[in-house]
Amino acid sequence: MLNALEVFTTVVVGVMVGVEFCVAFVVNPILGGLPEDAGQLGRAHGGRMLGALMPVWYITSVALSAVWAVADRHHPGAGLVVVAAGLLVLSVLMSVLLLVPINNRSKTWTPENRPADWKEQQNRWDRYHYARVAVIVAAFALLASALA
Repeated sequence: MLNALEVFTTVVVGVMVGVEFCVAFVVNPILGGLPEDAGQLGRAHGGRMLGALMPVWYITSVALSAVWAVADRHHPGAGLVVVAAGLLVLSVLMSVLLLVPINNRSKTWTPENRPADWKEQQNRWDRYHYARVAVIVAAFALLASALA
């Protein structure tokens, strides 16, 4: 049963990492290449869609990692899982404190109501997102290492 939890947790976190990596390095660059209004409207729609899904995914990843860390606390790789869970907690804090406030504003923007500094805010969100992706990639790598 513990082995199933380890694999399931690693897959859940790995797929989340894949989605967030894709947003950072595929979707947002594609949207950035569209004419101004289309790209901004696409990001607003993505903010609404992923803004509803990702909090559940992040919290589930933290919870699964925490359960794994406790259940497997006597295994030599348990320290890796604890650090990974800590990094996932950090990613949630980064989300709540840095990314969500920008996302909550930008998901309501249209070409008619967006603020003058909307591009600056999108660029700030992107920078925070790159940092968060690095954190969750590290967490995923630690979880994968703990499986060995």
